[in-house]
Amino acid sequence: MKVGLFGINSGICSNPDVAKRVAKQAEEAGLESLWTGEHVVLPEPRQPPSPAAPDYPMVHPSTNLAFVAAATERIKLGTGITLIAQRNPLVLAKEMASLDYLSKGRLILGIGAGYLHQEFSALGVPFAERGARTDEAIEVMRSLWNDPQPSYHGRFWNFDGIQAMPRPAQQGGPPIVVGGTSEAALRRAARCAQGWYGFAMNVEQTKRVLDTLHAIDGGSQLEISITPSLRIDTEIIEGFAEVGVHRLISLMPNDEDRILQLIEDLATTMQ
Repeated sequence: MKVGLFGINSGICSNPDVAKRVAKQAEEAGLESLWTGEHVVLPEPRQPPSPAAPDYPMVHPSTNLAFVAAATERIKLGTGITLIAQRNPLVLAKEMASLDYLSKGRLILGIGAGYLHQEFSALGVPFAERGARTDEAIEVMRSLWNDPQPSYHGRFWNFDGIQAMPRPAQQGGPPIVVGGTSEAALRRAARCAQGWYGFAMNVEQTKRVLDTLHAIDGGSQLEISITPSLRIDTEIIEGFAEVGVHRLISLMPNDEDRILQLIEDLATTMQ
């Protein structure tokens, strides 16, 4: 089982000194990956379905991961998740290719369509189009990363006669991991991703989703990542492994000493 940490860009880890110490300790302890969350803006005052208070700090994922990459050598760097429907995918492709290039091929690009309608409204992106925009954005990014002569002609984006260098360090671009439990998200994962990511789930919930995912053509080939709703221990690892999970990504507490203790505990559990 691969084991990672979620939240390297937020809360106490929005402090660059803390983020650097946590990242180094995680790598030294043998953890596999560090993951960011993302919201460009949060509604004030807080209102459903916002996941956090409006003053909760979140450093931009690619900025944070580039900073963390410079402080580490081996640990993988994941976005969990980047809301690509809110972005111009040409800019995002350049941003993530640059991160993968500078980190020497350590990026895992977790993506999602998004759910916070107030955020879409503030960004001027139609909430109802988020699924279609996500699908096109994946195709746009992969063209820029892989095609000798990138081009795309779709509903939202049209281009040809361009290049965006440097390309990602990883052949084909960073692996794409789709987050979300909706039928659309699961079909998107099976159709055009290398992995699927479920957040705050227990073993029973995960099994139900994976049964659906495996029934979709291509779904059984995906790498499965889960942030458990419970603290990771040997029993939790065994339970998730039995239902076909490949990576567990632990939530970090909002306290540096407790994070460092968590890393030590996870390292012991992994032995």
